Amino acid sequence: RASAMRSLLADPDRYLRSFRLFLKRSTEHQSMRDFVERQLPAVVASIGNGKSTINVLSVGGGAGEIDLQILSKIRARYPGATINNDVIEPSADQISKYKERVAQASNVENIKFTWHKETAHEYESRMNAEKETKKWDFIHMIQMLYYVKDVPATIRYFHSLLDSQAKLLIILVSGKSGWETLWKKYGSSFPLEDLCCYVSSGDLPRMLDSAGLKYQLYELPSHMDITSCFIEGDKDGELLLDFLTETLDFAKTAPPELKHQIMEELRKPGCSEIRDGKVFFNSNLGVIVVEP
Repeated sequence: RASAMRSLLADPDRYLRSFRLFLKRSTEHQSMRDFVERQLPAVVASIGNGKSTINVLSVGGGAGEIDLQILSKIRARYPGATINNDVIEPSADQISKYKERVAQASNVENIKFTWHKETAHEYESRMNAEKETKKWDFIHMIQMLYYVKDVPATIRYFHSLLDSQAKLLIILVSGKSGWETLWKKYGSSFPLEDLCCYVSSGDLPRMLDSAGLKYQLYELPSHMDITSCFIEGDKDGELLLDFLTETLDFAKTAPPELKHQIMEELRKPGCSEIRDGKVFFNSNLGVIVVEP
């Protein structure tokens, strides 16, 4: 019966709706913001030393919320420098939201934005075809490695574009999160054709070690209120379930036995914690900062 289940990414509109609801119900952006406020300044402390222009590459920049926070930290550290910020993002909808955000932002003078409507892989192919070897001072890949066919190769490629004092910042779900528990156990039951792979911060040290790369790891606490998932027929709950399982209309299309197992699993300590009658899914993030 699993064939009735379809990937959530088959319906981009519903995918974006579920993603935005996830952001609303989770502390994800707050937790990234805290990292940007507290830890990023040290990470970017020497990327622009002696440079009048700092080149930043955002891989999968989405609607730019986190990008603009990152840029403001780089700008604060190097007030005199010009920043070239290139964004790789395949969704036209996300790019137009990003452009609106930039238009409304107050502190973006001396930042030059260039958007590329393409995937990381398309960018790499285009650069190779153009024989381009542009070097970057800071590259970040936030919550995007799930959508690439070959994670180690993607990391190696973007790492190869780092200048001598640059840093590569990767943010993913944590290997200690509820995602890890849920996906390691049930990932093979979900219709994963577009989401190429389940990868968490727990998988990265192996890949980075085998590529001989130096890095630091940080754990960012984050959680999401999934109480509505347990209310039969709740529209938001159904959207969040779709997001958790990457399945379109999971509540309606999943075989009853699988649905039952997932609902049980989501309540367990490996996935969530129950406080004041509410269920909070552990959506911790892992941050990896890779050296050039």
